[in-house]
Amino acid sequence: MKSSPSIRDLTVAIYTVNRHAKTAPDNKELYELKKLALEKLIKKGHATKIGLHFVDNPKFSKQHSTTLVRCCDFLFHMIPEKEDFKSLPHLGQQDQTARNPQERMSLRVAKELLEGFIGIPPKKPIIKKSKLKKKSVHNVHKTNSFRSSYLDG
Repeated sequence: MKSSPSIRDLTVAIYTVNRHAKTAPDNKELYELKKLALEKLIKKGHATKIGLHFVDNPKFSKQHSTTLVRCCDFLFHMIPEKEDFKSLPHLGQQDQTARNPQERMSLRVAKELLEGFIGIPPKKPIIKKSKLKKKSVHNVHKTNSFRSSYLDG
């Protein structure tokens, strides 16, 4: 029987997913995984909402805020809920000197950990069919005549 991952492992998995989501062309799935994991950690009491931050690069020049969440010694931002504006203090601009610890985990392992924690069933691996090798059309041995590969197509 597998042991459940530690809170620290789950936090590193969220950090890994978040780091990949920032550069992924299709990041919706990764951000959703991060959100669900953080919500469950908050619900279980392993993570806490600290306050609200202004977004550094607001879309369409409209200022908005994000919720700052602490889990272990990591800080994450997530989309705020209505109650957050009423119950959490606004911390103003983000502190550019604050950094999460540098951790390494493969994205595959991170996704598996978080999906298991949230309760998403594991996906079946896609088996790629190997490409069949094409046999050479030109098996000409010991011929004296000239053959043009241009005409053979």
